[in-house]
Amino acid sequence: MATGSIPANTTALLLDIEGTTTPITFVKDILFPYIKDNLEEHLSAHWEEDECKQDVHLLKKQVEEDLRLNRACAQHVLDQSGHTDEEKAIREVVDNVLWQMASDRKTTALKQLQGHMWRAAYAAGRIKGEVYQDVVPSIRRWRRQGLKVYIYSSGSVEAQKLLFGNSVEGDVLDLFDGHFDTNIGAKVESKSYERIAERIGCLSEEIMFLTDVTREAKAAEDAGVNVAVVVRPGNMELTEEERSHYNLITTFSQLEVTGST
Repeated sequence: MATGSIPANTTALLLDIEGTTTPITFVKDILFPYIKDNLEEHLSAHWEEDECKQDVHLLKKQVEEDLRLNRACAQHVLDQSGHTDEEKAIREVVDNVLWQMASDRKTTALKQLQGHMWRAAYAAGRIKGEVYQDVVPSIRRWRRQGLKVYIYSSGSVEAQKLLFGNSVEGDVLDLFDGHFDTNIGAKVESKSYERIAERIGCLSEEIMFLTDVTREAKAAEDAGVNVAVVVRPGNMELTEEERSHYNLITTFSQLEVTGST
């Protein structure tokens, strides 16, 4: 397949977010620091609300699971109801969340709390979702050519919708036909892409997946999905073997449906 071509039999494009539609720096330099800087304030303001209580309950369950499986975990076992000292209880939650983030964990408990905090930040206009300038016009062009467009990210579907619903380009959620996260399976497992094809209602070979991560690209290829690896500033360097093996693009505007004008 020639560089920059979308196979003629393609019916759906599947897009990664971080490093593909959105700069890696947005997550590293904007989203994560927002959590660290505002976590204690958020917990203090919402501690008695049901949503916050549920978030802390999930974090507690995660600690219990880690202890049961003898995984390394933060020392404090969280107990929102058992503390008489609210400030101490909040501090323990903060310590646990910061430890999970420093360990690059992707637990449901952590993602849920982060998602709720980001939702409030987007709604208040404190954060705008970043997308590369070539993304929106390219997706609009692909849709005019009859292609469906889906997102597949390790970030939760809620977090995906927040980013694209509150982006620097405005609300662009209408560009997407659906969203997938790791509830469908890990992005480095080929079965995940088979499940996505089944969910979309097409054959694997009718999907083209765009990602910056070659482990994900390999998993998609193993499932029969066509792949292009996206090379953006700040993305992980590719080996010579990877550069020769994969269809590489530096911008979405390079991708044209085979035979289109």
